[in-house]
Amino acid sequence: MLWSKAFCRCPVLVLSLWFCVEAVPIAVDKTKVETPEQELEAPQSVDTGLHYDRYLREVIDFLEKDQHFREKLHNTDMEDIKQGKLAKELDFVGHHVRTKLDELKRQEVNRLRTLIKAKQDVEGGHEMNHKALLMQFEYMNHMNPHTFEVEDLDKLIKSATSDLENYDKDRHEEFKRYEMMKEHKRKEHLKNLDEEQRKDEEQHYEELRKKHANHPKINHPGSQDQLKEVWKESDGLDPNDFDPKTFFKLHDNNGDGYIDQQELEALFTKELEKMYSPNLEEDDMTEMEEERLRMREHVMNEVDTNKDRLVSLDEFLISTNKKEFQEPDSWETLEQAPAYTDEEMKLFEEQLAQEESNLKQKNVELQKQKEELERQQEQLDAQKAELQQHILSYNLSIVFFLYFFYPLFCGIQLLVVTILSHRKNSRTGSGETVDSHDSSETQPNHLTQRASNPEASRTNVSEETPCTWQPWLARTEPGPPQESLVRDETRISLPAKPSLTRTTLGQLCIAPRTSQSRPAATEPGREPRVSGGTASAALQCPRPLHHLGGLF
Repeated sequence: MLWSKAFCRCPVLVLSLWFCVEAVPIAVDKTKVETPEQELEAPQSVDTGLHYDRYLREVIDFLEKDQHFREKLHNTDMEDIKQGKLAKELDFVGHHVRTKLDELKRQEVNRLRTLIKAKQDVEGGHEMNHKALLMQFEYMNHMNPHTFEVEDLDKLIKSATSDLENYDKDRHEEFKRYEMMKEHKRKEHLKNLDEEQRKDEEQHYEELRKKHANHPKINHPGSQDQLKEVWKESDGLDPNDFDPKTFFKLHDNNGDGYIDQQELEALFTKELEKMYSPNLEEDDMTEMEEERLRMREHVMNEVDTNKDRLVSLDEFLISTNKKEFQEPDSWETLEQAPAYTDEEMKLFEEQLAQEESNLKQKNVELQKQKEELERQQEQLDAQKAELQQHILSYNLSIVFFLYFFYPLFCGIQLLVVTILSHRKNSRTGSGETVDSHDSSETQPNHLTQRASNPEASRTNVSEETPCTWQPWLARTEPGPPQESLVRDETRISLPAKPSLTRTTLGQLCIAPRTSQSRPAATEPGREPRVSGGTASAALQCPRPLHHLGGLF
C-alpha cells in the first residue's frame, strides 16, 4: 500500500520540476530597476599631463581624506576655487593631513632641485641661482620649502587650472607642427624624384586620401545618436531603451559622480574606429588622437557649464534636453577642417630654411674645429715621436760609448800611467848616477875608506841593492817647516819646498833591499840629518817608486 502511494506521487513531482525548468523567463527592464548603490573606493586620479601631475594628485588625494575639506570641495563653485576661497579651508584640516602635506612639499622641492642640478650639469656646470630657477615653478611657495601652507594650496590650484586650460592648446600646436612637417617631408621627397616617379607618387597620395575619406558617417560628438550607438555597441543594450541617467552611471567608471575627461574620451572610441585603423596605410594614429581631443573639447564646451573640466550628472541631464542633442549639426573631420593654412605652411617652411641654414653654418664651424683639433693632434704625435727618437738615440749613444770607448779609455789611462811610471824610473836611475858622482866629490873620506878596504867594499856591493831615487829622504839644509805626507800607511817627512841641488844630491840615502840596515857613511865627527831631523841609522825603502807615482 505504501509503495503504491509513493509511485503515484513521483510522476507529480517530476512534472512539477519539468514545468519549472521549461518556464519562460520574465523580461525585466534594467532601466527601471533601482539597484542599491554600493560605496566604491575612489581609484587613483587620472594623469593630467602636467609635469607636476604626481604632486597635484597626491595633494588632492590627501585633502579628500579630510571630511571637512571634502565637503567644501564638492560644494564650492569653480569660480570660487579659482579665486582662492577653497584654499582658506586648509586651516581647518586635521594635523595628520597637514603633516603629510608638509612631507609632500619637501619631496617636490627636492625633486625640482635635482632637476635643476641635472640641467646645470648638462649645460657645463656654470654657476646658477637656484632660488631664481625655483621661482619659475609657480605652483608652490619657494620662500618656505618646509611646510605646506594656504599660499601653497592657492598657488597649486591656480597653476593647475591655468596649465590645464593651456594644455589642449599646446597639444594642438604640436599636432599642427607635426602635420606641416609631414607635408614638408613629402614635398622634399618629390623634389628628389624624376617626372615619372613624381606623377606616380602624387597619384598614390591621392588614392590614399580618398580611401581615408571613404568611411561611415561620423555622428556629432555628444549627440543622442552618438550616445545611443555607444549604448548599443559598448553596453549591449537596446537603443530604444536609452536612458541618460543610466548611461551616465554606466560610464562613471570610478563612481565619483562625475565624468572626467578620460571617461569622456572613451565614449568616442567607436566613432574613431570608423575612420582610423592601425593596420591601414592611409590612417595615421596621431591624427586619430587629435580627432579624439577635438571631440572632447567640443562636448566640454557644450556640457561643462561651470568650467571645472568635469561633467556632473545635472550638467549631463540638462544637455540631453537641448535641441542640439536631438538635432545636431554634421561633424567636420580633420580632412574637412585642415590643421593649418597655406600662410602658416609658408611661414613654417621659411623657419625650417632658416634653421637648416643655421645648422649648416654650425656644422661648418664644427668641421673646422674638428680639423684644427686633428691638426694639433698630429703635431703632438709628431713631437712625441721625435722626443721618443731623441731619447732612443741618447740611450744608444750611451750604450755605444760604454761598450766601445770605455775599455779604450781605460787602456789609454793605463798606458799613460805606465809611461809616467817608466819616466819616473828613468829619472830615478839618472839621479842615482848623479848621486854617486857627487858623493865621490863631496865625501872623499867615504870613498877613501872603500878604496882602502876593497874587500869590504866588494862585499857591500854584493849585499846591497841600489834603491830608487827617493828625494824625500834627502838630507836638506835647514829651511821652512816641513809637511807630513801619508802614502800607503807610511808616514814620510817632506820639506815644504824640496830643492835638489848638487850640494844636496850627495846627501841622499841608499837603502839596502834587506830588512837589516847599516849606518850610512858620514863625515868624521858629524851625524847625518834626514828630513830635517837626526838619525843614527840609514832609512829603509819600503816600496818601489811606482807606488808613490801619484805624489809627483
